[in-house]
Formats: sequence, C-alpha cells, structure tokens
Amino acid sequence: MEAALLLNVEGIKKTILHGGTGELPNFITGSQVTFHFRTMKCDEERTVIDDSKQVGQPMRIVVGNMFKLEVWEILLTSMRVREVSEFWCDTIHTGVYPILSRSLRQMAEGKDPTEWHGHTCGLANMFAYHTLGYEDLDELQKEPQPLIFVIELLQVEAPSEYQRETWNLSNTEKMQAVPILHGEGNRLFKLGCYEEASTKYQEAIVCLRNLQTKEKPWEAQWLKLEKMINTLILNYCQCLLKRGEYYEVLEHTSDILRQHPGIVKAYYVRARAHAEVWNEAEAKADLEKVLELEPSMRKAVHRELRLLVSRVEEKREEERRRCRNMLG
Repeated sequence: MEAALLLNVEGIKKTILHGGTGELPNFITGSQVTFHFRTMKCDEERTVIDDSKQVGQPMRIVVGNMFKLEVWEILLTSMRVREVSEFWCDTIHTGVYPILSRSLRQMAEGKDPTEWHGHTCGLANMFAYHTLGYEDLDELQKEPQPLIFVIELLQVEAPSEYQRETWNLSNTEKMQAVPILHGEGNRLFKLGCYEEASTKYQEAIVCLRNLQTKEKPWEAQWLKLEKMINTLILNYCQCLLKRGEYYEVLEHTSDILRQHPGIVKAYYVRARAHAEVWNEAEAKADLEKVLELEPSMRKAVHRELRLLVSRVEEKREEERRRCRNMLG
C-alpha cells in the first residue's frame, strides 16, 4: 500500500502492511498498549537498530504518561489491534530515540537503566556524557536522522482491565490506593501470609514516598505523609519479624527513631528484634522507653520482659551444658 501522511501530524508517513481487526480501539488516558516494534535506519540496507521480537519481550506504554518518545503514542493511536504498519518519522520526532534505545537495551541485559543518569533529564545527559555505551546509538545521537518504525499492535487494555503498577498511577490514584493496600496488607498478615502482606505495605509506602517528594520537607502535608509512611514501615517490620529478618527490622526502626524519637511502636518493635538477636541490654532499654512514653502498655512490656529473661536464661543454660560437655 502507498504511504500516506498521518492527518494533522507533520513529519510522519504511515504504510499499513497488514490490516488489523475490529474498530479503532478507545485509547483513553491510562490505557495500557502492548506492541512489538522494529526500528530501522532509512539507508539502503534498512539497518535494524532494535527489534523487540529478537529480545522476546513486547513493549508496553501507558497512554498519557509522557513516554520518552512521544511520537510512539501518536503512531499507536492510529492503529487497530493486530495491525502491522510501517512509519517513517522525520528527525523532529526521533531526536531522543538513542536515549530510549539505551534504556531498553539495558533492561534487556538485566541492568538498571537509571544508573547512568541519576536524576537529570535526557537532554542534560546528552551534553553531560560523551557516550551512551553503544556505538550505533552514539552515531545517532551525534547525527539525528529520520527513522522507520515497524509496529504490530497486540493489545489495548483500559485502566480497569489490568493491574497498574504504582508508578503508573496519578497522584490522586496513589492516595486512593494507600488505604486499600494497607487494608489488604493487614488482612494477609492476619491470615499468616507475611511475604504477601509485606509486598502490599511496600507498595503503599512507594505511593506515599512519591507523593512526599512533591511536598516541602517538614511542612504540614509532608509530615502527614511521613506519619502514614512510618505506620506502614512498622507494619512491614512486623512481617519481617515473622519472617526472621531481625537485622532489617533494627535498621528500619532505628531510621524512624532517629527522625521521630517519640514513636512508641518503633521502640516496641525494635525491642522485639533486639531480643531475637540476643541484644539483652538494648531490648530492655527500648522496653523501658515504651513504658516511659506509654504507661498503658505496661502489661505488654512486662510480657516481653518475661519472655526476654526466659530466653536469655535458656541460652545461658545451653552454653553451660556445652561447656560441661567440652570439659567432660
């Protein structure tokens, strides 16, 4: 079929290679689009730069999520499911492709695609670094050129039809997701599903941490989010205690107490972790702090102290038996 200019879009020509099925999908904001792509140069050999089928993993983007290569959203929203089309895209649309390609290659190789640029934007990196680590991409970066994208549209899912990862959620959706994730974590904890519960708590923490970065530290909204985060971290620590990850509990609770030395539950949870790793003095000190801050917890504290004394005595008796056996 002959190439045709996409309506109202400068610098793009589309050729349908294989017709799709059904009507044009409803590409609403938040829809997840799954597709295969092949990127080629416009030279005589049509040199292949990237091919998702060779990697064995289709590409996924979320409509309206400011994807690095905005032109792909334009191309995809012109397609039907199972359609295969070839798009010629002028240089105005392909300038950032080398940066995207590098990220995709890094992920395919099992590497962290964010390590190389920290928190700076793509354009800043183009000036800050002399190489992308791939010779062909360095060439494209130095001399931007039109590219050909062959795309096969596999699936379009509405926001309600797939499990959206936390980074895909809007700020409002993240805030709405937190109590749901928190409640689900509590339910799983009561069922004894500690690993699954900890995952839910972690997802909620990620949502809140992301929202917190948009607030000024130590102001009212930031502190409100901080309080919610600490509650979830302590719930997460309860899961770690059940799973025997005592030193990680000590790390998280100590981090909280360095910033917020008045959180009673943090002392209580840390005391239990100290007791599990035979830090007798530290466990007693934390339990005494709990009593000082919250006298109403006297019963729980005394129970933990009795358990601690009993376990320490058992350990000492075991060591005495071991010494007698060695001497005898």
